[in-house]
Amino acid sequence: MSHTLEKYFVPEPSIYPIFGSVALLLFGSGAVMWLNDVGPGPLVFFLGIALLIYMMFGWFGQVVKESQGGQYGKRVDLSFRWSMGWFIFSEVMFFAAFFGALFYVRVLSLPWLATGENEAVLWQGFTQEWPSSGPYPYAEAFTPMGAWGIPAFNTLLLLTSGVTLTWAHHGLLKNRRDQLAKGLLATIALGVIFLGFQIYEYFHAYSDLNLRLDSGIYGSTFYLLTGFHGLHVTIGAIMLAVMYFRVRAGHFRPDNHFAFEATAWYWHFVDVVWLFLFVVVYWL
Repeated sequence: MSHTLEKYFVPEPSIYPIFGSVALLLFGSGAVMWLNDVGPGPLVFFLGIALLIYMMFGWFGQVVKESQGGQYGKRVDLSFRWSMGWFIFSEVMFFAAFFGALFYVRVLSLPWLATGENEAVLWQGFTQEWPSSGPYPYAEAFTPMGAWGIPAFNTLLLLTSGVTLTWAHHGLLKNRRDQLAKGLLATIALGVIFLGFQIYEYFHAYSDLNLRLDSGIYGSTFYLLTGFHGLHVTIGAIMLAVMYFRVRAGHFRPDNHFAFEATAWYWHFVDVVWLFLFVVVYWL
């Protein structure tokens, strides 16, 4: 009994990977020059961002045209699913490294540094209390960020956004385009509000709590984890906005909408990471 395999679509050679490589080179080198006060640093940095945006519009636009043109079958769809799954796994490893650094500091490093001879090497009176800002006067005192203000409200926002996105997905599966569009808009709005509150939280931390990036290991890990997550929320909101405009253009069907699913996977991943952040960084 013979089986006919579905043809696998192979796109023509593209110049966009080269644009992406050059963009990342300019982005990275520009950031390094900017941080070290080298003259053209900001110009190189923003040139890299502009080239990266151009590459994304061109490359993703080509993929959308191929998809809408019926070029992709089940085997290509399976490849996309595996690719998105491995991409999210790589993001999990990013956050695992950052959470691991926080765990090492709080559970292993501080107790070890506060013992006997190690305490004497550092400074007299060093304790393993968390948060730790370092010895006075080398580090100024600060107030840690509380959990039951803006962070708790932001948690509610992200949990609600997961519900609205799932509602939008059900609308797509049932071919209710109005429900799909409204659910996407609500999810985007909740994400933007979350970012607005996070920006306000950062201003509050710097101006009122004296909590800065240089506030010892607590300050550096706090801004690293929350800032990296905020970047992911920004990327997720942009992805959702692209999905919304594609919906308005008539894209996606109940049986063919992986781009929407991939965006939903990413957004739910961002939600789950925030729950860990809220508990480990703000609460405990």
